[in-house]
Amino acid sequence: MSLILSEFEEGLLILRFNRPDKYNSFNQAMAFELQAALDEAAERSDVRAVILTGEGKAFCAGQDLAEVVGPDGPELPDIVAKHYNPIITRIRKLELPVIAAVNGVAAGAGANIALACDIVLACESAKFIQAFSKIGLIPDSGGTFFLPRLVGFQKALALCMTGEAVGAIEADAMNMIYKALPDEDFMEEAKALGLKMAAMPTKGLAYTKALFNESYSNSLEEQLDSEGDYQTQAGQTYDYKEGVNAFLEKRKAIFKGE
Repeated sequence: MSLILSEFEEGLLILRFNRPDKYNSFNQAMAFELQAALDEAAERSDVRAVILTGEGKAFCAGQDLAEVVGPDGPELPDIVAKHYNPIITRIRKLELPVIAAVNGVAAGAGANIALACDIVLACESAKFIQAFSKIGLIPDSGGTFFLPRLVGFQKALALCMTGEAVGAIEADAMNMIYKALPDEDFMEEAKALGLKMAAMPTKGLAYTKALFNESYSNSLEEQLDSEGDYQTQAGQTYDYKEGVNAFLEKRKAIFKGE
């Protein structure tokens, strides 16, 4: 049984964590399957947007601790370096919009994988939990990087130290996520956004994503220079020409992501 389910429609690739009986907690096999699925998405010319979500009632409960304490289980350093860090790196480097559709609890590494995505949607019943402190660990999977930038230093540190659960509506209010949506028709709404992104000029979106990644370390002058470079590249794309022509001709643009 595949631990990452895949669904494709009109340029949108939906990847579902598939260990619902374990609240979609990660084991080694699921981590490697997700890495492979993200690599495939990067290589396929027909994929223009990606949604990450969970099968069943949970998004992802983080690491399956039963695997860690098992006699043949991977060591913590390997779990961080070989399982989660490559996932976060792939999400940030993927030249496509990546949407997290948080359909239930997102805890530990599961929460931080969601926060590493470009756009985070959550159903109103979902919760985000930095659960690491409850077992004496520190936030990994980019949690100490993304969370302070999203909600501020003080709030982020408190959430990581206390392990307090944050509901989706509160997460929306504190700018942790893009939007909280009603549970009813949640996945339909998430899919609609994914299809909308897949139909957009995704080459330009990839350049925008790259610029946001660089902004974490660039000075203002460096960022302005990068904007100039990427704008030049964007101006050479098919989608730019199509967008301008469609505007002038008063018609709907048909973008190719090229």
